[in-house]
Amino acid sequence: MPLRKERSSAKFIIVAKFLTSKALNIDAIIRTFNPLWHTINGFKARSVGDDVILFVFDDEEKVEKIFRGKPWSFDKHLVVLKKYEKHSPVYTLSFSKVFIWVQIHDIPVRFRNKKVAEDLGTVIGEVAKTTKLAEMEGGSFIRIQVRIDITLPLCQGKIIALEEGSEDWVKFKFERLPNIFYCVGVSITVTRTATYGLIAMVPSMIRSMVFGFMPHLLQIHGGR
Repeated sequence: MPLRKERSSAKFIIVAKFLTSKALNIDAIIRTFNPLWHTINGFKARSVGDDVILFVFDDEEKVEKIFRGKPWSFDKHLVVLKKYEKHSPVYTLSFSKVFIWVQIHDIPVRFRNKKVAEDLGTVIGEVAKTTKLAEMEGGSFIRIQVRIDITLPLCQGKIIALEEGSEDWVKFKFERLPNIFYCVGVSITVTRTATYGLIAMVPSMIRSMVFGFMPHLLQIHGGR
């Protein structure tokens, strides 16, 4: 039987994957997110299994605002959100990527601009090109929003090569990461520093997986 668009629900749906080994309590989830999302008409939530929850809204603008505020977490565990477009079964959705704010430290002052920051960000993942300049300014650092693959190791930093032949190291610090982060199929416990850096409370072998990086050179040219 053909199903046409006009027969679908007019509701706006967020599909949320809770990266936790704990059993989910719908009532606790609603109590947690209702005051955070400030919805006028509230929302409905129901489990579809495999730690996936559907959040149903009447207001599309509220859904957009929730996505602008991500990443979200519940009980210190990462929650991966996706918009449900109503044309695919929920079980076919992938929850391997999330947008994270990343601070880039120690860029030479004359190169501390949006273009250089975006070039550096490609080392980590897909850079959000819509980030406003005012959101990027961080005083001693510059910040960008990057879509990262949470199944891959996090990149700790990057070697940059300057025109005069010298090299520098720039550091990446990830903002608002939850205490439990999934990497290479392994659940690891981490804690945040005052500057949003990460310290993995795991054996050194797993630590190297999490903070692993390939120190490829990024050539920085003057006048950018």
